[in-house]
Amino acid sequence: MPFTALAQVGYEYLKNHQTGRHIPYAGSLSPRKVVVPTHYRPSTREMRGVWVATVRNIDFAAHTGAIEFKRDFIRLVNNLKAANFNTLIFQVRPCNDAFYYSKINPWSRFLTGKEGQGIANFDPLSFMIAETQKRGLEFHAWLNPYRVTGDTNLSKAAYLKTLSWKNFARRHPELLLSAANGKRNMFLLNPGEPAVIKFITATVTEILDNYNVDAIHLDDYFYPYQDIGNADAATFKRYRYRNDSIYSWRRNNVNQVIRNIHLAVQSHNRQKNRKVKFGISPFGIWANKKDHPQGSLTKGLQSYSVQYADTRKWIQQNWLDYIVPQIYWTFETDAAPYAALVDWWASTVRGSKTQLYIGHAAYQPGKSERWNNPHELANQLRYNTRHPEIRGTCFFSYRSIFAPDNKIQRQAMEKIILEYWKYPAKPP
Repeated sequence: MPFTALAQVGYEYLKNHQTGRHIPYAGSLSPRKVVVPTHYRPSTREMRGVWVATVRNIDFAAHTGAIEFKRDFIRLVNNLKAANFNTLIFQVRPCNDAFYYSKINPWSRFLTGKEGQGIANFDPLSFMIAETQKRGLEFHAWLNPYRVTGDTNLSKAAYLKTLSWKNFARRHPELLLSAANGKRNMFLLNPGEPAVIKFITATVTEILDNYNVDAIHLDDYFYPYQDIGNADAATFKRYRYRNDSIYSWRRNNVNQVIRNIHLAVQSHNRQKNRKVKFGISPFGIWANKKDHPQGSLTKGLQSYSVQYADTRKWIQQNWLDYIVPQIYWTFETDAAPYAALVDWWASTVRGSKTQLYIGHAAYQPGKSERWNNPHELANQLRYNTRHPEIRGTCFFSYRSIFAPDNKIQRQAMEKIILEYWKYPAKPP
């Protein structure tokens, strides 16, 4: 369509902000041009979310006293409210542990600095939920299901000694998998063990029974991004079903966890007359089209075959209330072009009961030449409005928004908060 005709219907071709060249839709896989709405189209009902990561205290510091914890958390939710966010996704289980009273998980080392040590006479999760909801925001409890640690130079035996005796991993070292993370080690609960599946489900049920959360939220860590080789060969031999390949068996292990959580949330809602949601924020690529006919026009890592996360199946089975794919790339990323991925996710949720939000990388602007356009994130939000299936946005993470590392990062979020989100919106 000629440029003048596009402009008349409220669209324009997206161009590189330095060269002025048109940006291809799917990199080298499709040279047709990216078309975006000329203006952002705000909605009065959409998710405006942010992840607050507690692992390694990325977004929230460790506290040994309730007064300091309360002060810093109130500052956090006040910042979100002032910027017209409406959803807080707070990491309450970063590493097989808890930011809440639990009979089966120890207090997180990222809460006070020492695993198993809580804050005296204080329940942080009850406080956070109350303060969040009091301001009209939703509180989504974010759990990492399998991770024990993602990065240590200790051996398995030595690392387990650093854990609380209450930690499931220390009590059941036979249920762990080990994988290399560069020259260091990572340890996770073995997804193929029925006892692990049961434990993760029990962890979710405990939160549902004791806390007034608006949602249960899982992140993108299932089987690790790193190759685990034959680390689970013995487990596969023990539990394989008939002629399963190890790859389909691994996918089924993760499927069981997702289905179990779905059923637990649904059961809780029926019994308590509640509307708790279940959502997941997976890696942005399910599969590449050249490897899977139903895949996207991408050439990147595939969660279907690397992490054994069959996110497309979870949508088709209606196991999720919402999904937030982490599309942490630009329009010009050849292996994972933003426009092609967003279109794939929109078409994938179409006709399902799963709502689609897009996960954006607030931490990326200014970090590389590809991310040197301060309007990249704003352009992505403009593109999202092309799809009625996209019901909102979530940013990773809090620190990059309210304590940005560089000028471009600050400019990127200021445009969205001050212009696009000038007025508040209710969650979907």
